[in-house]
Amino acid sequence: MRPRQAQADLFPLDSAAFNASSAAAAALTAPAPGSTPAAATTVTALTYLVRDVLEGTVLPLWVRGEVSDFKASRSGHWYFTLRDDSSQLRCVVWSREAVRIKTPPADGRQVAVRGQLTVYPARGEMQFAVMDVELLGAGARRAAVERALRALEKDGLLDDARKRALPRWPRRIAVVTSPDGAAIRDVIAVVARRAPSVEVVVVAARVQGAGAPDALCAALSTVSRWADADTVIIGRGGGAKDDLSAFDDERVARALAACPMPTISAVGHEIDLTVCDLVADHRAATPSAAAEAAVPAESDLSARLQAAGADLAAAATRRIREAHSALTRSARHVHRSASVSVERRASRLSAAAARVQALSPLATLARGYAVARDIDGGPALTTAAQFAPGRPFDLVLIDGTIRSRVEAS
Repeated sequence: MRPRQAQADLFPLDSAAFNASSAAAAALTAPAPGSTPAAATTVTALTYLVRDVLEGTVLPLWVRGEVSDFKASRSGHWYFTLRDDSSQLRCVVWSREAVRIKTPPADGRQVAVRGQLTVYPARGEMQFAVMDVELLGAGARRAAVERALRALEKDGLLDDARKRALPRWPRRIAVVTSPDGAAIRDVIAVVARRAPSVEVVVVAARVQGAGAPDALCAALSTVSRWADADTVIIGRGGGAKDDLSAFDDERVARALAACPMPTISAVGHEIDLTVCDLVADHRAATPSAAAEAAVPAESDLSARLQAAGADLAAAATRRIREAHSALTRSARHVHRSASVSVERRASRLSAAAARVQALSPLATLARGYAVARDIDGGPALTTAAQFAPGRPFDLVLIDGTIRSRVEAS
């Protein structure tokens, strides 16, 4: 008798039980999830597994550090980063907790937060879900900024009265920034569009990291010694608060204030404000805005020149017309004055001529009188004694002279 047949006879199984036992046997022999490519687990399953492990292993606890990059979302959640000298931790305060905490932690503040270490599955990132916040102090970075501002204010470097105006028509602009960053590309693009004739000189410097303040000071010193730029732009693109910390350094601010030419600070985005922004002669919200402030648009200049030329031509035409009208009025006045003067002089001359005519000997001769004169042209003979017998004389009449002789006296 065959054993298998006898076993089947002794322990009869229905089909359902047989299938269940087969599935169990297959499960026992299947590879563990993630052990082979065919058995690879999903990203979602792994992130949820890690979250469960973290939340089950690390109980809620207090963590202290410095707040940076604080953002409040429209949904009411708060997001920030908690930092110390060598590490950082992403934190979230859900809206239900934010309503209870009320006062958000400001950037640069030292805080202690209580929360649960977890994983945000959508990004696969570890984060700290904060439930309570306790303020511990101003924070090292904020304290350093406040010390720098006090020292700069004491020396008058924050006074608006020392701010210089930007040149209207620059020929060369020096840009202190990273040669590989987006800031310099933005500046070059704006200048090329607005004023292609303006030269852009890049003075390379690190803009973040441990050596950034020294590099920025060295670059500003180079620009000051060179002294052949009309305007200096210092800045970089946006970033986290810690990424902008080099522009809060007191040494960099003093080097910027010492530049012999006008300066523009353009650090980060519009909402970012650094110590360099307060020291510079002009603060721009972005590097692109700094370039627009530094150079006028040549197209606008051309339009203004054309408008000025038209205004000048119109003014010249108006002045010529006014001068012509004034000259015409003056000519008329001179003509009238001359005519009156001539008439007056003619009248006086006629009167004088009449008087002369009345007194003229010719007028007397015209009335029938004659004048006896010596033939030698001497004076008139006016007495009878002058007429000796035989003396010749000239008798002057109105129309001529008659030679005469005295016959008897």
